[in-house]
Amino acid sequence: MAAPAAAGRQCDRAVDQPGAGVIAGASGDVLFLAHRVPFPPDRGDKIRGYHILRHLAARARVHLVAFADDPRDRSPAAAFTDMLASHTIVPRTKKQWRAGLEALASGRPLSLTAFDDDAVRRAVTDVMARQRVTCAYAFSGQMAPYLPARVRRVMDFVDADSAKFAAYAADARGPMRWMLAREARLLAAFERSVAAAVDASLFVSAEEAALVPGGQPLENGIDAGFFDPAASFAPVAAPGVPLIVFTGQMDYRPNVEAVTAFVRDTMPQLPPAQFAIVGRAPTPSVRALVGERVTVTGEVADVRGWLAAADVVVAPLMLARGIQNKVLEAMAMARPVVASAAAAEGIDHGGALRVAGDAAAMAREIAALLADRDAAAALGRAARARVIARYDWAARLAPLDAIVGLAA
Repeated sequence: MAAPAAAGRQCDRAVDQPGAGVIAGASGDVLFLAHRVPFPPDRGDKIRGYHILRHLAARARVHLVAFADDPRDRSPAAAFTDMLASHTIVPRTKKQWRAGLEALASGRPLSLTAFDDDAVRRAVTDVMARQRVTCAYAFSGQMAPYLPARVRRVMDFVDADSAKFAAYAADARGPMRWMLAREARLLAAFERSVAAAVDASLFVSAEEAALVPGGQPLENGIDAGFFDPAASFAPVAAPGVPLIVFTGQMDYRPNVEAVTAFVRDTMPQLPPAQFAIVGRAPTPSVRALVGERVTVTGEVADVRGWLAAADVVVAPLMLARGIQNKVLEAMAMARPVVASAAAAEGIDHGGALRVAGDAAAMAREIAALLADRDAAAALGRAARARVIARYDWAARLAPLDAIVGLAA
């Protein structure tokens, strides 16, 4: 393979040039390893990764080594790269079939073989040889194998992926059930071994952290200044009937299953309303849901217009791990939210959203909010107040300085 500068896009600042906003006294540089370029912050993992990286870059020189699975991510905007001391981006091109064969031959999880890349290893070696790195931060379990030795090592698992695959396996049949159960078992062992070897193991919620020995929560936050109903954004025209909105990455299995079940089981129980599925990369099965009462937008430039137009925002996920950004965003936009128990589990909402245990309960909660606009507006105001008080990014990331070992 080519050297890192050729295999990925690499850009370095001079070693003696301070990064933007670096605080005097920081103990050393930070190597940030990401399974996906955390920019633009337009999906759950990218949002968390971006805000953590921005927090660190304001306090130390940060060197990013990341995969890009979208061609648009191979050359991030200067608004992102200018806060980094250096960045190396490696396109992720390994075919799934090849990763599967490697997983079976090596006895490793597919989640790891899919991200096994010599170019990333060389990039990490290069950074460690040329920079004064004192802490390496791996974002998502797939990046754990790239953590270098002899520095402080922080593993941000985000979610316990083993639990997710175990849930998938419980619903699967035949060979797929075996494959998913294998992935869950191998990942669980991997997560435990990594947690035992690093200095800190972080998860998006206390519930997730409890699944791995030594795990500690570092919760997601929200940019309540951006997700603000008073901010400037392009409005979305009301459809003439009540609008129910779901947002998310629409090739992500839990999102696909959620909207499919909602259209099938909940929509028939509701009064006349329009359901908008808002998010990039809708699968063919999602596009097949389009009908008189269902709209599938595909990728939108700014989700805030859709949230602001919503009479109710729903999060009917049957499988959800950690804190759902989509729920925090809707709450910050002062919208009334109806969420499944799984989607609400990691959020300390204080009663500022409605929780529904099944499709019938979700239909009842939505119908009640559509029928009582004053109650819906009050719930939305309470939701925004709760988010501001509980989920501001600065407060959520305050423990990170000590975890990473940055000087006060």
